[in-house]
Amino acid sequence: MFDLSNYDPDSVSNPNNNIFGLPTTEEDARLVIVPIPWEVTVSYGSGTARAPEAILKASLQVDICDMDVPDGWKQGFYMRPTDRKILMKSDYLRKEAELYIDYISKGDDVSANQFMSKTIKDVNGGSLYLNTWVYEQTKALLDKNKLVGLLGGDHSVPLGFYKAIAEKFGDFGILQIDAHCDLRDAYETFNYSHASIMYNALNEVPELKKLVQVGPRDFSLSETEYVKNSEGRVVTYYDKAIKHRQYEGDTWKNIVDEMVSHLPDKVYISFDIDGLDRKLCPHTGTPVPGGFETEEVYYLFRKVMESGRKIIGFDLCEVGVSDTDWNSNVGARVLFKLCNLLVASNS
Repeated sequence: MFDLSNYDPDSVSNPNNNIFGLPTTEEDARLVIVPIPWEVTVSYGSGTARAPEAILKASLQVDICDMDVPDGWKQGFYMRPTDRKILMKSDYLRKEAELYIDYISKGDDVSANQFMSKTIKDVNGGSLYLNTWVYEQTKALLDKNKLVGLLGGDHSVPLGFYKAIAEKFGDFGILQIDAHCDLRDAYETFNYSHASIMYNALNEVPELKKLVQVGPRDFSLSETEYVKNSEGRVVTYYDKAIKHRQYEGDTWKNIVDEMVSHLPDKVYISFDIDGLDRKLCPHTGTPVPGGFETEEVYYLFRKVMESGRKIIGFDLCEVGVSDTDWNSNVGARVLFKLCNLLVASNS
């Protein structure tokens, strides 16, 4: 428990404090947020690498009262400073990746271009470096019995964390909120594309026994075939199918109960913010019409908790950055909810 003797939660947030204006140190915090400023393989909009810093700033405006977990923040949340070397590496490789994407989109032969051949090698090497870095950072925290959440960056960033989580907790399931399935094999020939995170997780993390996807509404035929051929390891609730059931009179409660029933005892939440309605995340990297209200998703999370399942970690990714604070404002509030749920589930 960190020192609250001189802290007034009803006062204006001190910008010299940490996330949500809390006077927390990493040593005192029950939960540590690791920012991952990485967006090398994004295939549409950019800006998510700067999301952690924008969310940190916006978090100072979050009133720290969550009716689901009123005292969760008292356990201490701390966000590490953004690693500038990771950010600079992301910026450099992102420029290289943009040139590469433009090149292959025209059908040109990569093997005939020495520069493009080097680019794909560099990008894939950089992503592998990041995966190892994330694994090492998160494993060290888990070894100290810290609760850990990741803040992206694009959705490629949590793979190393999944591996650390698996070593710590054994078999687990992922509850994925997303507009996309992210089941593509080396999308655009990037081995660790943001569009391949769940494909890679399923292939590289054997302890991942179940993936429950909620809300995909933009996906490829090959991804739907992957789901069908997964022998139940992947259960996907497409946005259209959810809406159709509701239009026919089914309730969100019934659908959520069904979703939760597929999850194992230990659950990791992977929240790509584009799973929400775009009005809530207008500058996310790959926006798609449709999606959820925040309270619909929070209801699902509450039902996971009420079922007795244990939440063991989370990532929040693909928050955009814009001239207004709206994206980071929503992102900060989603982050606060995830933090509270994680500490409550491990109290």
